[in-house]
Amino acid sequence: MSSTYWFVSIPSDPTRQDAVNKLRDKISYRPVDYAEIFPFPLPDFKIGTLDALMVLSDDLTKVDGTFETMTIKISDNLKSLLGGDVDEWRNNLGVGDKNVEQYLQGFQWNTMKYRTDKSLRELADVIIQEVTQIDELMKKKMVAYSQVKTQLQSLQRKETGTLATKNLAGIVKKENFVLDSEYLTTLLVAVPKISEKDWIGRYETLTQMVVPRSSTKLAEDDEYCLYSVVVFQRVVEEFTRNAREEKFLVRDFKWNDQDVVLSKKELGELTAMEKEQWTTLVRLCKTNFGEVYASWTHIKVLRLNVESILRYGLPPDFQAMVIKIKPKMERKIKDIMTSFYARLAGGSGGTGGAAKSGKGWMGSSSQPQEEAIEDNLQMLIGEKEFTPFVMFAARSEL
Repeated sequence: MSSTYWFVSIPSDPTRQDAVNKLRDKISYRPVDYAEIFPFPLPDFKIGTLDALMVLSDDLTKVDGTFETMTIKISDNLKSLLGGDVDEWRNNLGVGDKNVEQYLQGFQWNTMKYRTDKSLRELADVIIQEVTQIDELMKKKMVAYSQVKTQLQSLQRKETGTLATKNLAGIVKKENFVLDSEYLTTLLVAVPKISEKDWIGRYETLTQMVVPRSSTKLAEDDEYCLYSVVVFQRVVEEFTRNAREEKFLVRDFKWNDQDVVLSKKELGELTAMEKEQWTTLVRLCKTNFGEVYASWTHIKVLRLNVESILRYGLPPDFQAMVIKIKPKMERKIKDIMTSFYARLAGGSGGTGGAAKSGKGWMGSSSQPQEEAIEDNLQMLIGEKEFTPFVMFAARSEL
């Protein structure tokens, strides 16, 4: 069973390092040793107004869910492309040169891609635009590959089916046919093996104008024998109909030098195209999984920052961290932390935020603003279990 990861923020107590040390005493150091803590610094984001943060908070919640779906989709596509090879699939899920767990444990805000001179809304929009472009590209590539693979599988089925369905171009030869005759034509008939004697005894009487002793066995498989028969062109439809009533299947095949060559060429081209697109898609899934997972993580960190400001107030004075929780210890850790940070809860329903700390917005601590924060937090929490600290789960397995 794998470990669980949380993104968490806690207020300074009195410093950020002190807050981390106190939490470690509760959950990380022996004899408890339930979890590992990986603190990381948050940039000095441009905060903006309370109203903007509240709207952004709601939007980021939706984006978080959407990015999770996109990340899982790429992961599933990669697994499918690798034929369900779980070990190979897991080895290729990562961000850059790190696997997912290493990336979470060493998370740092990517200031090169997401400059902090932009507002929180602008940063979110940049990330959303990047992931949307990746998602559109992956959809187009997957559709194109699916079409080629379907065409290839259709041709392969024709090459590997029974003599009643498979492509006959690679089985029959030009000399098996009466060609360039004004009156005669050669038909190919798939005869069930159990009916082979019936065919030999009856094919000449299925209709008039069948050339006597013209039927020749050309091939056989486990279920069918392939016979040729020469008839007059004017009775082809009648012969085909009567043969079908006797369970003899007249194949829709006429010898054409160019068609035979094209059939083999098409199979070769589709095989090469499928392989090329498969290679490209595997590479894109590997690369874009890392890109989308990293973007998803940055969205979670933006959420963490926004919710922490709404919860703890201004100026920002809290420590962000990733917590790796040992298997089956989630409930234990949550209970310990909920108890330890119970002092952070306050107000109606235990959702106290800036009001608790006495820190106001833009120098103001008016009651309407505090109530608005509480209402917003309760709306975002919905039916989920409330914790007095800010916490968002992260997925290390997809």
